[in-house]
Amino acid sequence: MTSQPSPVAMSSTTEAAAAAPRQWRARARRVHAFAAALAVLIGLLVIPPILSLVQMSFLQTGPRGGFAGYTLDHYRELVGEAGFLTVLFNTAAFAGAATLISLVIGGALAWLVERTNTPLKRLATLTAIVSLGTPYVLYVMAWLYLLGRSGPINQAWRALTGSPDVLVDPYTLPGMIVVEGFLWSPLVYLLMAATFRMANAEMEEAARMNGATVPDTIRLVSLPLARPAILALAIFVFIRNVESFEVPALVGIPGDVRVLTTDIYLAVKEFPPDLGHAASFSVIMLFLIALLIWLYGRVARQADRYASITGKGYRPRPFDLGRGRPAAGAAIAAIFVLVLALPLLALLWMAATPFIGPVTPGALAHLTLDNFRAVLTAPNYLDLVANTLIVSTFAATTAMLVTGVAGWFAARRKPGGGLIDQLATVPLIFPGTVLGVAAIDLSLRLPFPLYGTIWLIGITYLVRYMPYGMRYSYSGVLQLHRELEEASAVSGAGPAQTFTRIVAPLMSPALLAGWLFIFLIASRELSIAVLLSGPGSQVIAVAMLDLWQNGQAGELSALGLLWTLLMVVVAGLFQFAERRNTRKTFG
Repeated sequence: MTSQPSPVAMSSTTEAAAAAPRQWRARARRVHAFAAALAVLIGLLVIPPILSLVQMSFLQTGPRGGFAGYTLDHYRELVGEAGFLTVLFNTAAFAGAATLISLVIGGALAWLVERTNTPLKRLATLTAIVSLGTPYVLYVMAWLYLLGRSGPINQAWRALTGSPDVLVDPYTLPGMIVVEGFLWSPLVYLLMAATFRMANAEMEEAARMNGATVPDTIRLVSLPLARPAILALAIFVFIRNVESFEVPALVGIPGDVRVLTTDIYLAVKEFPPDLGHAASFSVIMLFLIALLIWLYGRVARQADRYASITGKGYRPRPFDLGRGRPAAGAAIAAIFVLVLALPLLALLWMAATPFIGPVTPGALAHLTLDNFRAVLTAPNYLDLVANTLIVSTFAATTAMLVTGVAGWFAARRKPGGGLIDQLATVPLIFPGTVLGVAAIDLSLRLPFPLYGTIWLIGITYLVRYMPYGMRYSYSGVLQLHRELEEASAVSGAGPAQTFTRIVAPLMSPALLAGWLFIFLIASRELSIAVLLSGPGSQVIAVAMLDLWQNGQAGELSALGLLWTLLMVVVAGLFQFAERRNTRKTFG
């Protein structure tokens, strides 16, 4: 006789089945509510600066500094300025030519290292990593000394030719282009190396077997295959050169070479500040950057048309240079000397001398460690270090906390994920000086004092670097299979538990890498900090600029070298902790 389930058991099963849809609906409502709150939070960070800039560019100020209506006068004055077209031309020429230099140096280095059997490959990677770890202010100052009137390059030129003239003047547009081109070549090398590393060697080998020379193979095979990646990278570097502040400020302002970023900076720093003029310049620059980013996206999406790697028998093999190996090694050594060794030697020389002068045998008797002692014993430098660490840590930590969740919503196509992704990416259109102008206007409207504090700098850093955190988080989520989250949901865990217990621990390597990247670039950010810092909220980058403007190049060199050493140690310790955490998480 078959037993029948009791009425009580049947009732319990029916109630459980009815409760499940209610539980799912409740979870769905919580997910929608959280997505809406996250979108509002990110929107409050990224939308007000755009609205503030646009409004400020049309704002008319009364005699007492109050609101007096809206006007087009700022744009009329801007377009009517005699030097407006010159500024646009200088900006385009500076960014375009510097991009070309960076692509030639970095691209050639990447191809030699990744596609050939050249010697000294490790020297190229060392050049890139150490150069990227050096603050831009310090790097620019080193080249100004090397190329200066009494610097070793012009000194050697006069000794060889007997001419009183200089070989090169750095305080010109060509000088700016050369320094900026060297500045970005290490990053181009790192980005292009990934492209050439994954290139299929079979086409190059086929070209060589059919009689093509090495230059012909590069021109007809290697470069066409990498064309989308090169073009996309060129647009990216061009955007960063348009936004550049260190070289235009340190080289362009003394040489009276105006570009967009320095015109915005000078309009804000004059007394009284001409925020309307700065805002109108900023809006024009905002549209220019937005157009370039749109073009970059179009080019990047077409890269799959040039794919050369298939699943059948793919194995990357180095290109045999044959008798050209010594020449390739010499080229890598020359780039090492040009991009890294010369600037570091210049910094060491300036830090070890009591005053800046030419490199002569007699000057060796005056070498000293006084500049290092001054930096290590002055209490104000400890305050600068503390301020820099606070704002960089705040920006990196907050950015990764926000974008860690936002990247999960966007990558998993959760409710509102597309909107959250777009909002978090908006700050890419902000150059540092433009975002700084917007932050000034917004902070002055608040009912509590925020302008001149380190917290305003930290919040502005957070907005500027949020897109970078979003890319790290998004990529980290894509590496995780959905079945892990599905298993968690089947086991009864809610979205919050799934993220905190499953997703976040597994994507921790990406989150930690994003944190370190944002921390390092925020610690040397100048264009934002120079506009927002007050007497008690200066950071290292602003102090370096002040030291250079005050003629304290020796103390600046010592401070910069010690700070670079500190950042290298921090990065090394962090990477050690990251590898240890990865082994613990993944076994």
